[in-house]
Amino acid sequence: MTQSSNAPSQWQQRIEGEWHGIPSIFDARGNHVGYNKVYRSSVFEHGQTVYYMDTRLHDMSGPLHPRLEATKFAFGVIDSDQDRVYLGPDFFGEGQPYGGLVDSNYYSPAWQADLRTLVHILPDGKTQVYSSQLYEGPTLLSVFNGIYRNVSDYHTNPATRASIEAFCETEKVNGRQPHALPEKHAGVWTGDLEVYGEDQKKVGVTHVSMRYRPIALLRAEVTVEMTGAIERSFTYTRFRNGNLHTFDGPGIYGNGLSYGRALYTIQHFYGEAAKIRGREFIIDDNYTMSAVWQYLRSDRLRNYLFGVLTWTPGEQVLTPRQR
Repeated sequence: MTQSSNAPSQWQQRIEGEWHGIPSIFDARGNHVGYNKVYRSSVFEHGQTVYYMDTRLHDMSGPLHPRLEATKFAFGVIDSDQDRVYLGPDFFGEGQPYGGLVDSNYYSPAWQADLRTLVHILPDGKTQVYSSQLYEGPTLLSVFNGIYRNVSDYHTNPATRASIEAFCETEKVNGRQPHALPEKHAGVWTGDLEVYGEDQKKVGVTHVSMRYRPIALLRAEVTVEMTGAIERSFTYTRFRNGNLHTFDGPGIYGNGLSYGRALYTIQHFYGEAAKIRGREFIIDDNYTMSAVWQYLRSDRLRNYLFGVLTWTPGEQVLTPRQR
């Protein structure tokens, strides 16, 4: 434990309670290899913060199984809204909150892995979209991702426990689903993304409209319009080959790999020193998406954008052909 302050940070208040989920586990190439049933809490008492996490592997196979077989974690945290510093013994490193998002980078001695973790708390305040990328040095080892729910009485209320267990069973089905966008229908994703500066202060809101039109079963043309705190528009063609996604201009070029529902991308703007590094997570069968975008200029973080994009389907543009 460590002395933090007399009051918890805003982020600490956001994550009050216990969070339950069963993130999917993928190998470095994106193959689903199992699940990690988790409940975790960050507890602030008497000016001290301790993070607790209990993990249990489910339906796990392959060489990652013995490496990830660790159960009860507890580690001290220096709590603040600037830096949350993890003091061990289970995790060493730090995380930066941006409103309802935290971006963390830390090392796990038990897993012998360096982790990059993103947690996006959805507007209901009770749901988290979570992902961790695990590295050996610069080499990706594994990816965890999934959805967590917040409750306060799992261990004492049978109805709450039954609800969480049912949610986890649903997540076991959903966690294996690929990040595959509509193959035959046009449509548009729309929503407001909160915008934070590199100083972790809120800049404003950007409204996003992402018009999508398939031109083949695995290829689509996309036009993005951003208005508000950041104003941009660009068009590109995207192509999916398994879990490899490519973005082939003219406005941006890049690629990404999907691990189940989560797609991790790097997109470079044509003709300028700017890019977006993102995580786009399909939340439900209606293609609702948690979007987390890092906007970089001159290879330096300038803004974090995050929020929920809602899909509105349009016409079916790929139809049965007739001679």
